[in-house]
Amino acid sequence: MNLFLFFLLVVQMHSVTPVIHMLQYFHTTTSQGPNFPECVIVGYVDGVEISYYDSNIRKAEAKQDWMNKITAEDLNYWQMETENCVVHEITDKHNLEVLEKRFNQTGGVHTYQRMYGCEWNDETDEVKGWDQKGYEGEDFMSLDMKTWTWTAAKQQAFPTKLKRDQDILLINNLKYYYTEDCPSYLKKYVKYGKEVLMRTELPEVFLLQKTPSSPVTCMATGFYPDLADLFWRKDGEQMLEDVEHGELLPNHDGTFQMSVELKVEVTADVEGKYECVFQLSGVEEDLVTKLERRSILSNASHEDNLSVALAATAAVVAVAAVLAAIITVMVRRHRNRQGEGHQCPPSSSSSSSRSRP
Repeated sequence: MNLFLFFLLVVQMHSVTPVIHMLQYFHTTTSQGPNFPECVIVGYVDGVEISYYDSNIRKAEAKQDWMNKITAEDLNYWQMETENCVVHEITDKHNLEVLEKRFNQTGGVHTYQRMYGCEWNDETDEVKGWDQKGYEGEDFMSLDMKTWTWTAAKQQAFPTKLKRDQDILLINNLKYYYTEDCPSYLKKYVKYGKEVLMRTELPEVFLLQKTPSSPVTCMATGFYPDLADLFWRKDGEQMLEDVEHGELLPNHDGTFQMSVELKVEVTADVEGKYECVFQLSGVEEDLVTKLERRSILSNASHEDNLSVALAATAAVVAVAAVLAAIITVMVRRHRNRQGEGHQCPPSSSSSSSRSRP
């Protein structure tokens, strides 16, 4: 069962040469959700949040200073973005109401999600797009961009699939958006933000242990880009057993964090045999941290440091759970290669390519 788990991570893995850049938009619309906007629309380039809109503020806002450079060639860009988001808010709410009826639901909190965007290889100039819709955390329907037809993941999606497959004008608009419009804007965003998007930042690495009998967690935080690997090695060989990998998570500053646990009793005999290895795309040398008792932050020693590290991790996880839970699995599935308002794809045949899908 595939889940739409929300955020950001966002985000296609990328290296310095060549770079596969990704532009993604995520819509989340809820009914009767307490203390949370009914509609949230967030845009990302290479995992970096670039724009934000919700139904409370009703205004599209730049999340990176360099995104405001686009107004030099398009003075009304953010006004148009706001208008697009308002249209999509209305459309997404309507879609949610339709789905509630199709699933025979009355009352309660229900959720409609959408993820769409494109990627561009700056070496081959190849472009690809995707458009996926979800309901209640499960796949609902997706666009096959080889046949330009919709694939229904639920029986309730077939009426929409049949209608859209027969809408020639809509299909042509979608083709233009995903092959021309979306890549064009992605290239502009990359040009404006290249100093941020093309940078390399190494992480801080911590060894954490709650109690002497708990697994040892190796946590790397503050690295960029997100094309990275973290693993345990014993006597020079990568370990595949007695280890558990955590999720790749975003930090508030646009960097990332990840962790991996090792089930081992830390005694004098094992010190020096195990090491945590961090690898980052574009960086030749590995960052190696040897497992030694003196370097472990635990409740027994370095309690204050451990509390700070765990508190920081908990805070990030909490934010990701609220603002980013729907996206994680969607992004993972897209990386493994593979619904309705950026310059987004049209949601009906009357929509222009400048409006969101």
